[in-house]
Amino acid sequence: MKRPAGAGSDRGNRVDFDSRVRLEFKGAQISSDGGLLLMRQLDDALGLSAIAGSELRGNRPGRNKVRPPEGMFRQAVFSRLAGCEDVNDAGHPAHDPAMRQVVGGRAAASRAASAWQMGRFETGMPATPENIKALPGLCGQWIDRFHDRAGRPEDIALDMDSSESPAHGDQEGAAWNGHFGRKCHHPIFVSNQHGMPERCALRNGNEHSAHGWQDVLGPVIARCKKRGIENRCFRADAAYAQPELYEFLEEAGCLYAIRLKSNPLLQEKIKHRLNRPAGSPPTTGIKQFRVDFQYQAKNWNKPRRVIAKIEWRPGELLPRAGFIVTSLPWKPEQVARFHNQRGTAEQHIKEGKRAIHWTRPSRQRLRDNEARLQLHASACDLAAFLRCIDLPEAMAKWSVTSLRSKLIKTGARRPPRP
Repeated sequence: MKRPAGAGSDRGNRVDFDSRVRLEFKGAQISSDGGLLLMRQLDDALGLSAIAGSELRGNRPGRNKVRPPEGMFRQAVFSRLAGCEDVNDAGHPAHDPAMRQVVGGRAAASRAASAWQMGRFETGMPATPENIKALPGLCGQWIDRFHDRAGRPEDIALDMDSSESPAHGDQEGAAWNGHFGRKCHHPIFVSNQHGMPERCALRNGNEHSAHGWQDVLGPVIARCKKRGIENRCFRADAAYAQPELYEFLEEAGCLYAIRLKSNPLLQEKIKHRLNRPAGSPPTTGIKQFRVDFQYQAKNWNKPRRVIAKIEWRPGELLPRAGFIVTSLPWKPEQVARFHNQRGTAEQHIKEGKRAIHWTRPSRQRLRDNEARLQLHASACDLAAFLRCIDLPEAMAKWSVTSLRSKLIKTGARRPPRP
């Protein structure tokens, strides 16, 4: 083999094994993230980055103190959609022709912000005290703008859940969490039925799953009420089965379905359904029963409706029983079906973790990681907006991972200058 590199200069960069194949190195004109241009078009149509620019304040002294940081904010969000979730990965996108067009301004003619500039941006401007207060409400403003253009929904189903953000080293707020079995942070999320994060917050790793729910759920409920969304529903798992939460939702006019942990009093209520039928356990299908009754725990201010879900499964001698406390006026089967759909919310959180890596706190300070989490949530909202517009039916069901691999990761070429 005369040329180990595989191409010869005297043959026009053609490979030895097939003269029809020609190698051309034009990385500055070719991008693998052509789908970001479509996302930028959606961004402009809704004015999302403009909202961020009006809400956030720059941290530079002098006349540049309140300069709208739309360009760098857009690069931070769109880089996450392209799979560059960490500022260390910003070196390549800075020269990518699609990213340069997305950022706009001077970046289109030269290059976007470098890894050093993005690192300084994410640990500086978004993490200032005033921006830390403004960032959590940005997702809600984006969702309202989307609904202004796509049509205001008649109902909304809110899901609240927590997740883990594995810690790396001695980070502020990182602590051992016995449930996850590791040292981590413990973020909390509120999302709607379309998988759009409405609000989120980063907490210490040893906080309870429901800690601080008022600060996250309260503004979302108030915003939905102000927007005139009459049918407001909430669902969550047993970690959020707290009397204070029931009373808050009832006072706010929000219906709910929340799982209850089993106890002897609840088991006594369904005792007549727990006796095993005569004969062998069922061998075909699952036999389901629903029991509807009133129940009041010692720390509740009034009796509330509880629905028991009882399942006899093939090959099992004992039934499985679960309980849901609810204010929904529906039939027990409908309430159970509605609560089971919260599994979709868990799937949306997993999508954010795997596709956008929103639970990757790579900074030392807690407020820096909080700002990163908010930027990740904004990127997830932008992907959800694209999925909810008039796309082909097959694309409307794509996950965020599929949107990135099949749509965003589309080849594009910068046209030659005239």
